[in-house]
Amino acid sequence: MNPRKLWPALLAAALAVAALAVAPFSPANAAATLTAVGSFGSNPGALKMYAYVPDGLPTGRPLVVALHGCTQSATDYYSHSGWPKYADLYRAAVVFPEQTTGNNSLSCFNWFTAGDIGRGQGEALSIKQMVDKAIAAYGSDPSRVYVTGLSAGGAMTAVMVAAYPDVFAGGAVVAGLPYNCGTVCQYQAQSKTPKQWGDLVRAANPGYTGPWPKVGIWYGTSDTTVVPANATELRDQWTNVAGVSQTATSTETLPGSTTVEHYGSAVTLYRVQGIAHGTPVAPGSAENQCGTTGTYYLASICSSYYIAQSWGLTGGTTPPTSPTPSTSPTTTPPTAQPCFTASNYAHTTAGRAYQSGGYAYANGSNQAMGLWNTFTTHTLRLTGTNFYVLADGQC
Repeated sequence: MNPRKLWPALLAAALAVAALAVAPFSPANAAATLTAVGSFGSNPGALKMYAYVPDGLPTGRPLVVALHGCTQSATDYYSHSGWPKYADLYRAAVVFPEQTTGNNSLSCFNWFTAGDIGRGQGEALSIKQMVDKAIAAYGSDPSRVYVTGLSAGGAMTAVMVAAYPDVFAGGAVVAGLPYNCGTVCQYQAQSKTPKQWGDLVRAANPGYTGPWPKVGIWYGTSDTTVVPANATELRDQWTNVAGVSQTATSTETLPGSTTVEHYGSAVTLYRVQGIAHGTPVAPGSAENQCGTTGTYYLASICSSYYIAQSWGLTGGTTPPTSPTPSTSPTTTPPTAQPCFTASNYAHTTAGRAYQSGGYAYANGSNQAMGLWNTFTTHTLRLTGTNFYVLADGQC
């Protein structure tokens, strides 16, 4: 992210594909793969476009744009962030834009360059053209387009929701900066009022009267690369744009010592306690676990899962294409609440889960368990008559 520091580039190697008829639920083992897209418009920002599109993806599904940080690449973010897992699970296409060293020596998206952050120009327009290409090529739902990114990619996420609020339904800024603050915000807090922050966004689209995207803000409280004051400044900027108070309407706690502040339904601020600069990930096979650790991919909480959840991609805990949920249990759950650990296939044959469209779902709760096969293993807890919930790591 820091244009004055060199960051080590990371490229994760693809895992081997299982040589069995039904592949385990893992993006690296899925038939689809990250693919370069050669032509997507005039591309004034001279960016590259990559896409991950699950095999058999129907039309009308959501589209996610995922932006890497400095010295990273599309492949790097694809390999570590966990987004391919949720593309498979929730049936969505993911576009991974890529910066080049010809544009920026550290491969940072140019969030601080006036010619790249305005509507209809530079890198912002290139990314918007990628969205147009994906909608046309993959049949993505234009009303469910979302954008997220880390660090420089997080700052460019703020650019995209400011410059194209009519294109994006939501954005999630991970360790990024407010819109149109340049590099000065990276190192120290600024003394702007919420209205001054909001005016920067409104100036990107004078006269815009449509709805503004939902904005999520993710920060590690020990970040020294992009000072955590940016979290508060982003909150002030986007609550002002949305016309809501800077006082949280509710709070909650998530895994990884993560505290969450909700500002109506418009803005959500996630403070991940104790981690430094990077995308929070939580390797594992449970639905709310994702990614692999590495430089600037920090073991804590699977931010990609909770971002997808905030956008409604999960449909609660069940993908939108899953069958209609069954009714909640009406009997008193067993006192012991027994647990069962087995493969998805074994759970279905034992009557604890069912399969639909090649995916397994827990009986009763209908929680998504991934592909129906003998490789993916989950723990289910019985909480009522034929009512099971995912309990990985809890029994």
